[in-house]
Amino acid sequence: MKRSLLLFAWLLAVPWAARSAALTDDTGRAVPLAPSAKRVVTLAPNLTELVDAVGAGATLVATDQSSDHPPSVQSLPRVGDHQRVDIERLVALAPDLVLAWGSGNTARELAQIEAAGIRLFRLEPRRLDDIPRALERVGLLLGRAEEGKQRARALRAQIAALRESHAGAAPVRVFYQVWSRPLLTLNDDHLVSDVVRLCGGRNVFGSLAPLVPELSTESVVLADPEAMLTAIEGSGPARRTPQAGAFSQWAALGTTTAVRRGWLYTLPADIVVRGGPRIAEGAQALCGVLDEVRRERAAAPR
Repeated sequence: MKRSLLLFAWLLAVPWAARSAALTDDTGRAVPLAPSAKRVVTLAPNLTELVDAVGAGATLVATDQSSDHPPSVQSLPRVGDHQRVDIERLVALAPDLVLAWGSGNTARELAQIEAAGIRLFRLEPRRLDDIPRALERVGLLLGRAEEGKQRARALRAQIAALRESHAGAAPVRVFYQVWSRPLLTLNDDHLVSDVVRLCGGRNVFGSLAPLVPELSTESVVLADPEAMLTAIEGSGPARRTPQAGAFSQWAALGTTTAVRRGWLYTLPADIVVRGGPRIAEGAQALCGVLDEVRRERAAAPR
């Protein structure tokens, strides 16, 4: 009886929200919201950028090998990459929250992190609208709820403006090249394809089943894309690329519209592919590319 009374008194003393509040991550797992994280490890560069965007960069104690933005994170300890995480080193850092890439970090290693008693939150934006929501949730986890809401609100406004300005844009057939050997692309479930859609483009391989399908050269020729896009490391401007480098294999195949018209472009991977708070800049760059294709297509003699 005495023990029951003590437990009841404790329940009254602890705020209900602190005991019951949880956030659902992108795998459907409920993760305790309290206490606010003070020592954070991120396992993908977009997650590092999300933490910084809500004003919580000072909570980062380590990150992955690819995180390079903002420049202040470049001096942080590294605990691995999407292929391997040094679990022993991560645990030794005593984080109270690890932000993971849902499908980009291995399930075995994520299970080891949870088994060590560390709070783990998985994020994997697949749509543009997922990124403002990620900002809000990261803000809540890190005690920066208001900052998360503000950044999310601003990003939603940028995305909405781009969506409105391209609502009536003429469709452009797009091939997005992830890699040349083997030849890889993305289907419509990937974030990049959502950006292509926003800009009025149509992914010619969007209906394929794998997230990252492998293609034959012949299938690309048959699809006859009007624009070929690929991403290169960095955050510079989109560039119209001659038939060299990533697109060199298409030089001898002048049958596709993209090659004949020279509509081959490289995009900045850091802002187009990462799925972080700079995605509106990436979308603007991609929309600019497709707008150029439309202008030149309209001006071509019929």
